[in-house]
Amino acid sequence: MAGDIEQTTEEARFMTQTRNFDIKRVIVKIGSSLLTNNGRGLDRTAIYEWAKQIAKLHNKGMEVILVSSGAVAEGVVRMNLEERPKKLAALQACASIGQMGLIETWWSALIQHGIQSSQLLLTHDDLSNRSRYLNTSSALTQLLEWRVLPVINENDTVTIDEIKFGDNDTLGAMAAAMVNADLYIILTDQEGVFTDNPRNNPDARMIRQERAMADYLFDIAGDGGKLGSGGMLTKIRAGRLAAMGGCPTVIVSGAIDDVITRVVSGEAVGTLLTTNEHDKIIARKQWIAAHLRMSGTLIVDAGAAKAVIEHNRSLLPVGVVEVRGDFDEGDVVEIIHQDTGERLAIGQVNFSSTDARRVARERTEQFDRILGNKEERVVMVHRDNLALSM
Repeated sequence: MAGDIEQTTEEARFMTQTRNFDIKRVIVKIGSSLLTNNGRGLDRTAIYEWAKQIAKLHNKGMEVILVSSGAVAEGVVRMNLEERPKKLAALQACASIGQMGLIETWWSALIQHGIQSSQLLLTHDDLSNRSRYLNTSSALTQLLEWRVLPVINENDTVTIDEIKFGDNDTLGAMAAAMVNADLYIILTDQEGVFTDNPRNNPDARMIRQERAMADYLFDIAGDGGKLGSGGMLTKIRAGRLAAMGGCPTVIVSGAIDDVITRVVSGEAVGTLLTTNEHDKIIARKQWIAAHLRMSGTLIVDAGAAKAVIEHNRSLLPVGVVEVRGDFDEGDVVEIIHQDTGERLAIGQVNFSSTDARRVARERTEQFDRILGNKEERVVMVHRDNLALSM
């Protein structure tokens, strides 16, 4: 195991330290490798052990949200298939069948500790659409107020893209940002993030703590990097996404005894990806830049384009000459140069399309008169919520 690698004096000293977490709300993501019997069916003994650890947090008054994989593997067993299907339709069917067993097992394991649980099946579209995002947030908040433990999984049955390993890492990070979680724990089959592959390099060392936005992390785990394009890449991406909401992430091995309770208590196991105010802005911009579907378009004049591109300014309504599409406040829109037709940036808009059309080309002092209320919004897209495309 990676833990058998000889530690330096500095690393040994760090291991005796504790991390200072003030945790009221925690997201725990458990991957398929920890929940299934080598990908074939659910490991119910393991799930009952995870439920025991989660119950300790719940019974201390913490709010816990669980992100659980394993539906496809369970579906494979229930259908007596020899291997995991490769065709999308068959994968989706297995997910539909296996989800029944997955949620049944979690409910049985948690109710033994007096914990009611619920199921939420989500797609990334659910969380990228502003109204569905807010509805999901409200539902999760209500469940937590009722002391019900939500079990979230990707809705693989209706997903458009092929089911990819590690996708729930991102889903958990989006949930962490959505509910303002205090900590996101990603349980995996690796002890943490290493400087190199510890199986091949005896000098590899675990990265105990780092900023989630540190660029070299992608060099280590990214495509073509030292650890290849496997599951660690999605976990580092997820840590960056959680950082957008100010939530630190711990990537840690699920093989460690009582790992969930030990992480929450502050024991320095795994890799801690931290965040700060500056990193939150960077992470938000990257989240915005990752959007593939725009809710609308803002056409801007040359002056507004110069302010946004050259001077890092927010986009003001006075510089918007045309509003296209139908969108809500908080949706992600593209910003297009009136003269060249080039996309300058994408950003999170502060007005609905209806109000944006009413205030376009207008100065701030006219907003109260136009919108008929005391208006506090003064920018169309704030620079902190704007990602340049040029």
